[in-house]
Amino acid sequence: MILKYDVIVIGGGHAGCEAATASANMGAKTLLVTMDMNKIAQMSCNPAIGGIAKGQIVREIDALGGQMGLVTDATAIQFRMLNRSKGPAVWSPRAQCDRGKFIWKWRSVLDDTPNLDIWQDQADELLVETVSDGSPVRKQVVGIKTIWGAEIRAKAVIITAGTFLNGLMHIGRKMVPGGRIAEPAVPHFTESITRHGIRSARMKTGTPVRIDKRSIHFEDMERQDGENGYYQFSYMGQQRPLQQLPCWVCYTNEQVHETLRSGLADSPLYNGQIQSIGPRYCPSIETKLVTFPDRPQHLLFLEPEGESTNEMYLNGFSSSLPMDVQIAALKHIPALRDLKVYRPGYAIEYDFFDPTQLKHSLESKVIDGLFFAGQVNGTTGYEEAGGQGTLAGINAALMAGSVGCDSVATKHTFELQRDEAYIGVLIDDLVTKGVDEPYRMFTSRAEYRILLRQDDADARLTEKAYELGIAKRERYDWWLQKKQAIEEIEEFCRTFAIKPKIVNGALETIGSTPLVYGCKLEDLVSRPELNFEKLYAFVPELKEKIAQLPNRQEEIAEAAEIHIKYKGYIERERMVAEKMHRLENIKIKGKFDYPNLTAVSTEARQKLERIQPETLAQASRIPGVSPSDINAMLVLMGR
Repeated sequence: MILKYDVIVIGGGHAGCEAATASANMGAKTLLVTMDMNKIAQMSCNPAIGGIAKGQIVREIDALGGQMGLVTDATAIQFRMLNRSKGPAVWSPRAQCDRGKFIWKWRSVLDDTPNLDIWQDQADELLVETVSDGSPVRKQVVGIKTIWGAEIRAKAVIITAGTFLNGLMHIGRKMVPGGRIAEPAVPHFTESITRHGIRSARMKTGTPVRIDKRSIHFEDMERQDGENGYYQFSYMGQQRPLQQLPCWVCYTNEQVHETLRSGLADSPLYNGQIQSIGPRYCPSIETKLVTFPDRPQHLLFLEPEGESTNEMYLNGFSSSLPMDVQIAALKHIPALRDLKVYRPGYAIEYDFFDPTQLKHSLESKVIDGLFFAGQVNGTTGYEEAGGQGTLAGINAALMAGSVGCDSVATKHTFELQRDEAYIGVLIDDLVTKGVDEPYRMFTSRAEYRILLRQDDADARLTEKAYELGIAKRERYDWWLQKKQAIEEIEEFCRTFAIKPKIVNGALETIGSTPLVYGCKLEDLVSRPELNFEKLYAFVPELKEKIAQLPNRQEEIAEAAEIHIKYKGYIERERMVAEKMHRLENIKIKGKFDYPNLTAVSTEARQKLERIQPETLAQASRIPGVSPSDINAMLVLMGR
């Protein structure tokens, strides 16, 4: 049997779901191939979305017309805005979700998406043909074969296989093939890709024990509630319709550590069983003990898996130690003295592909029409996967040429710059620098953080998404309404003159801040010690202005306040970004014979030859390529 589509998406995880809906919403006839339709967008590890820098990515996915933010809002059981003690450049939303409801909400999204079909099967072979209609000869993906014998043909294929490719799970010295607990691994498929010259390697990740909440002494733990404010992930989403639940905090102790150390000889991480590299910023508990031997305790968060389940997730206790060691150690924590578990923690090794062999569109440089997104590119995290899936889905649909929006009929690719989105930073880091450990996004990775705030993702991306046809009219109209409201508030603050009262013979003050007659409200908002909330009592006209907004008043007011308060920083960072764009406009692909480029260093020649950067700006970000190398290339180009 042969099926024909414009785009095939392999894998029903977070990258695959976003890729499939993005492609289909742009008008491409799309097929999502997944091993289990009942585990769509499974949260394999922590049942939470967002976090530091990750929350910004989810907002960007939403602004681009993606689904992760909407699904999260509909299934959130706790919401928090992280980093509120710092500046708004690093404020990051995070939500705990009901794992089961998250899956079924995503399933309903897929079922309701036009142009999208689902096929429950397992990819077994990538179909590639040689194209010789020009020079040089090229390789072109034409489809896949599955383990059940189906042949599916398409103009573009997106691989989002997560941890399933040759997946191998570890608990102590026990090893079981699998892509996730109780789910089979995918053999052979990696080899059908690498035979064409695409490089692969191995990575490792892990997940903690799952605990029965009926065995927990919550009176010995610290309660951590969420926020009940107006924040949510999607600008179109629901305001937390599910019951909101607390998380809980506890700590390890020396008895826990002593028990864990007794099992290190059987740890796959330290007995040579696991050779691949795990995530530096989400280490296992045994790695914490070895790396920080003098630390008397480690922080643990106990998080609910859903509204109506007894299953809880122990954040901070990722482990692949023998199961009896894990359980014995945890019972030394007072709150867990009567511990019962559903399953122990485990580690998993899996194949990934060298992302430096990708273009910024996430299309392979080796095989035309083949895209990669998610953990197969060496990343970790649902949000990083979803961001990549969105971009891959858009570009696959553009390549397939079945785009429903005439304005982008001549557009070949859609790419995001480092000053446009955290997704742009993520992809540029992957294709320019590559990975030697699972890549996780942080605000520190972005040099334009003040431009990439969580509150302005729609300002950066929604109009682009509407032009592409992925963001629908309702979302675009809401953005125009919000944009107009923000501009009206800013204009009000620019023009409203302060008229302070005389109090005890002197001009009134706000705290220790004196009000100056005739100064503009904008000047007061710009002061670090003042904000809209403090000014309402002194300028009731401001409060009235915001109260007149038709909806989302708090969100719009905050966006306007941030823009006024940080206007100077925003403008300065924009100028720096525009200077870098000059290098982005200098195309160098195919203009240099790098092995014979004696004007640059040997290391630079080797790195440039391997990565083949598209622009001089991308070349400047490659580790090992120095500013003097860039200057030499500019001279050789006559610049």
